Amino acid sequence: MSSRPADLLIARAVRRGGPWLAVLAATALLGAAADLLLPAALGRAVDAVVRIGARDGAGAEAGFGLTGALGTAALLVALVVACDALGVLAAGVSGARAAQWLRSRVVAHTLSVGAGMTRHFTPGEIVTRAGVNVEEAGRTPEAVVTAATLVVPAAGSVVALALIDPWLAVTLVAGLLLIVAVLRAFMRRTTAASGGYQQAQGEIAGMLVGALAGARTITAAGTEDREAARVLAPLPRLRAHGLALWRLQARAGVQAAVVVPLLEIAVLAVGGLRLSAGGLTVGELLAAARYVVLGAGLGSALGYAARIARARSAAQRLEQLFAVPPPAYGDRPLPPGPGTLELRDVTVRADGVRLLSGVTLVVPGGTCTAVVGRSGSGKSSLAAVAGRLVDPERGAVLLDGVPLRGIGREPLRRAVGYAFERPALFGETLGEAVAFGLGPADDAGERNENAARAAAGAARADAFIRRLPLGYDTPVGEAPMSGGETQRIGLARAFAQAGRLLILDDAMSSLDTVTERQVGRALTGSLSDRTRLVVAHRVTTAAQADQVVWLENGRVRAAGTHERLWHDPGYRAVFRAEEAS
Repeated sequence: MSSRPADLLIARAVRRGGPWLAVLAATALLGAAADLLLPAALGRAVDAVVRIGARDGAGAEAGFGLTGALGTAALLVALVVACDALGVLAAGVSGARAAQWLRSRVVAHTLSVGAGMTRHFTPGEIVTRAGVNVEEAGRTPEAVVTAATLVVPAAGSVVALALIDPWLAVTLVAGLLLIVAVLRAFMRRTTAASGGYQQAQGEIAGMLVGALAGARTITAAGTEDREAARVLAPLPRLRAHGLALWRLQARAGVQAAVVVPLLEIAVLAVGGLRLSAGGLTVGELLAAARYVVLGAGLGSALGYAARIARARSAAQRLEQLFAVPPPAYGDRPLPPGPGTLELRDVTVRADGVRLLSGVTLVVPGGTCTAVVGRSGSGKSSLAAVAGRLVDPERGAVLLDGVPLRGIGREPLRRAVGYAFERPALFGETLGEAVAFGLGPADDAGERNENAARAAAGAARADAFIRRLPLGYDTPVGEAPMSGGETQRIGLARAFAQAGRLLILDDAMSSLDTVTERQVGRALTGSLSDRTRLVVAHRVTTAAQADQVVWLENGRVRAAGTHERLWHDPGYRAVFRAEEAS
């Protein structure tokens, strides 16, 4: 992947540091300026001491100069300390602002892409990028500004040495060119090694999240050791990349450790020769010694270069998330209609596997259609494409004659309600979980509450919710619910949200037979004003539908009433296979 988008992302993150970024830059520059002035003040103080010791008749004047030079040096030291303290605060705040902006973008983009994002990255990988990688990229403002301001002392030292003696400046420039070459090579190699390290981190996190989701199964099977080994399989690569990073830093550190002292020795040797020839004073030689230390301080940019390299590789991983495009919505409103759903030659593919192939289907408005088929036949893919959780690779899906791609986000989500096999419950309380997606409570609070409770009644969730001590105000995390009760909350949420089309993707699999029949009666009774598309595994659900669509290998094998299809042995075998599984 090209590093240019990642570098642009880093530049935008740096700008998001806000006014504290300007404070960081100002304190860094002011501190660098004070560092540059300090050697000159110390040099003047030393020359004043030499003149006082010489007793050449200018002792009083030299004493006055010594006092002024020492006072100036003390003020400069205090300024350096104050700039360092304020710089630490500014670096922390600007980094936090940059990380906040990056994390907000990552989370907003991930949620806007929706289910399509998990087709490219595992949940653990996404969480790692939104967490660890965002933090690494968020440290960029401090690293960039501090590394940039290190150029100021280096350039200033060259200028100051040129004013003292041009040969000293030439010697310093030659050494600085060697340091810059070391830094460039270090940053290029560290960026590549950091990318491999972060990739291995993400793989471990992804497999760990998957293992935690199936923790009960792992415990029941007694395969903890085997799963631990699987999750930690990328650990040798993580170690290898980590060791590579340490070796790179150690090699660059050794190179800088060799170059910097040699540079200081070279400048001092030249300065000593100039002093012996009478071209320098003792104070100027002291100042030159200090300036070469400041100039060679460019070598301390090694740590900041490592941070920038890690930030670049982290930004590249964030850009991979941003490269997954969110679905584009149109601006067409839905016309009045009964909720007729139409699929025209729809093909859906994921990771090169064809899930649906040329499906053409009409679900008349206000009817109930059951979708049946063996496992892997494409039932969930059909349910996903029907409400635009997934876009087809080819073909079109229409609701009341309007292509789903052309409908605005809000009209579409108000028109379509989804219920899933394992619903995720959002909101602080059960009441909020049922009303989730209906809009803010202060927008139409009483109406939303009434709709939510009516939907809970249709989903047969109202009775068990009211039995809880806090009823609908029970916190979601504290509600003792079985799998079937959780499904009923999910059904209630879908019933409340579906204005025109209700899609149930295996959403009644955990219900007992009695409850399933009661919900089925609601589907054909109080909810009959909406179009219903139900992924069914049980004969009773298919028998209650107005029509049945039988899928096989991603294609429609047959469609018609349950009674008519029941005469086909292959159709009956679908339910026997489901019962056996």
